[in-house]
Amino acid sequence: MIPLRDAIRSKTFPVVNVLIIAANGLAFLWQLSQGPHLKEALLLYGIVPIRYSDPGLSAQFTAFEQVFPFVASMFLHGGFFHILGNMWFLYIFGDNVEDRLGHTRYLIFYLLCGVAAGLIHLYTHLDSRLPTIGASGAISGIMGAYLLLYPRSRILTLIPIFFFLHFVEIPAFIFLGYWLFIQIFSASLTPKNVGGIAWWAHIGGFVVGLVFIKLFDLIPRMGMAQGLRHYTDRKSTPRLQTILPQSPPEGLDLYGQIMITPKEALHGTRKWIAIPGGLKKRNLIVTIPPGVREGTRLRLKRLGRLDREGNRGDVYLEVRILDH
Repeated sequence: MIPLRDAIRSKTFPVVNVLIIAANGLAFLWQLSQGPHLKEALLLYGIVPIRYSDPGLSAQFTAFEQVFPFVASMFLHGGFFHILGNMWFLYIFGDNVEDRLGHTRYLIFYLLCGVAAGLIHLYTHLDSRLPTIGASGAISGIMGAYLLLYPRSRILTLIPIFFFLHFVEIPAFIFLGYWLFIQIFSASLTPKNVGGIAWWAHIGGFVVGLVFIKLFDLIPRMGMAQGLRHYTDRKSTPRLQTILPQSPPEGLDLYGQIMITPKEALHGTRKWIAIPGGLKKRNLIVTIPPGVREGTRLRLKRLGRLDREGNRGDVYLEVRILDH
């Protein structure tokens, strides 16, 4: 299953999340520049458990050289698809967690989850000589936090079945629960001395995210983050909005709401809306005319319910103007 987007749009621009993604991209370019020296770099900056469990080997490194990999390894990846997959999941789930925690707390939380995941991998693979790299542990913590904060959010998911692609909306607790099940199942089948995906780091990061998100949520926002939030507040409503229409029991017309800002009401705008219909959705573009007022109803002809005789009702969207 491949997540395409979630239904909750953050109220602020996820500046830290974007910077983390950019930092991972720059680190990947650095990896490509290493050429034949890449293996040495990964052994130095990746988490190599034997470096910590073997006293003789551990003595050859300084304290800084032993601590730094727990941070550096979060920004290194094993290939293009590795970094692409990680950054996509971070893009999908990170913005809402950053919106909830604030920019500074989110950065600390992200790094904490990554370090904790690295420590768990170290504990479960003490004799491994293979370097472990990747942001997966930190991102797993973000996903754990998302599950606790937004369990009923809906994730638009691409599910390939044979040669066909299916797009369905799945509740977050089902999508993330299934993801966690796959990690646990895979970890139980993978011998500890075999390299590859650090399943236990994923599981550990996820659990750390679940445990610490409520604690971080209670910590007051820091002054610097509050000042930055003033500049990162979004100035428009989502370009894509999911409409949850209601209708009288025996009626064919559907009634819903569409959100816009005062600026969009003044100058007009266009929104892409999705109207649920079972597992699938109808997607269409709605034009909001300039000068529209609060409570104005927009009529979308013949997009309502269909009866047995072939008669179809309309969709009415009530304009709600939000003051940002």
